[in-house]
Amino acid sequence: MASTVKYVRVSPNSASLEEARRRVFDFFKTACRSIPTIMEIYNIDDVVTPTQLRSIVASEIRKNSHISNPKVIDMLLFKGTEELNNIVEHSKQRHHILGQYVLGRPEITPDSATKEQGSEYLKNFFRSNYF
Repeated sequence: MASTVKYVRVSPNSASLEEARRRVFDFFKTACRSIPTIMEIYNIDDVVTPTQLRSIVASEIRKNSHISNPKVIDMLLFKGTEELNNIVEHSKQRHHILGQYVLGRPEITPDSATKEQGSEYLKNFFRSNYF
């Protein structure tokens, strides 16, 4: 399963901003292609959908859309590739993935049926306890 990303290498430097941008798009495609593998490895089908994970990956990339220095983009691309390799090679545990990428996102909320049951105290607890 790790073979989908295992041999992805980041070249040392991008010659221009256009090349760096193309490489970011290639990384995004690779990350999106590895989402089914990630969902299978970590068994997170009950928490998040592939579409939601794809939007999380896109939002993580968009966080740095203001950067225009190709060397900085290359460094961020290297860090992203290493993170993806760690996830696909199962170097993280399920709760690491959920805490870092799933919980606390405004587009992803826990099951609303469990939130509506219980007292006002529990509703406040569930609202504030998701990172």
